[in-house]
Amino acid sequence: MPCIQIKTNVKVNEETAEAIKSQLGKDIALLPEKTEDWLMVTLEDSCRMWFRGDASHPLAIVEVKVFGAQIDSAASEKMTQAVCKLFQKELGVDPKDIYIRYLASPDWGWNNTNF
Repeated sequence: MPCIQIKTNVKVNEETAEAIKSQLGKDIALLPEKTEDWLMVTLEDSCRMWFRGDASHPLAIVEVKVFGAQIDSAASEKMTQAVCKLFQKELGVDPKDIYIRYLASPDWGWNNTNF
């Protein structure tokens, strides 16, 4: 059960949001045992953001959260490349202006119980 949470200072229209969601649904498979079947995506656009004290260009922060004890570092490297490519294409965010954070947790709840 991965969850990808996105914050960006870019205003995102429905078509672009759908394209991002769809591509992330494919890219999540770069992480072992993760699929779109359990993927939740959130997108907060038009956020007030500064990076290096500057807010004059497209920025983004992405958190990739997964169920488990750890995240495979080689797989997360591939995921980082895919996310950077996607955000550059769809939002105009230069890869140097994006942070991607990976978090693993063994404690996830769903449907009145915990995994």
